[in-house]
Amino acid sequence: MRRAFFALLSLLVFVPAEATEAGWALLREGEQVVLLRHAMAPGAAEPARFKIEDCGTQRRLSDRGQQQARKIGALFLARAAPTERVLSSRYCRALETARLAFSDNDPEPMEALDLLSTDEKTAAAQNKAVIDEIRAYSGSGNLILITHQENIKALTGASAREGEAIVVRPTEQGLDVIGRIIFN
Repeated sequence: MRRAFFALLSLLVFVPAEATEAGWALLREGEQVVLLRHAMAPGAAEPARFKIEDCGTQRRLSDRGQQQARKIGALFLARAAPTERVLSSRYCRALETARLAFSDNDPEPMEALDLLSTDEKTAAAQNKAVIDEIRAYSGSGNLILITHQENIKALTGASAREGEAIVVRPTEQGLDVIGRIIFN
């Protein structure tokens, strides 16, 4: 019983570490596409008075989230090929993650990366726009798309922690997850 417990514990510790190292190996090659969930932001829903153009009405990064975003940027700088382009949800927590992590690249706000719509048609159009952008990418550096948990789940079927990077590759059916990097 004790041996089984330690075997399970080692899987929980080493599997994410190995996955993270495999993700970095991909990013060192360049020409990769990364879906990055914004850094840590307290709360679970937008306030009732939410306005996309007013950061005072939105969930924002916590102090820990700001530190996490800076750490993400430092690690990308040290361990990955150059970041060629950064696209971001227009939500302030995503844009702030982009600015803190990738200060050398002005984030380009992209409406399709905004929190996934609850309307099926609109959500499908958002996902199509993101996949079309990914398929059109042909740069030599890495492309970073900063978005939200719901969007990543809809695009890949994978869940992502706050500040987690999901490396994807386009297929005929959509996107395949080919790597992950966990920052916390």
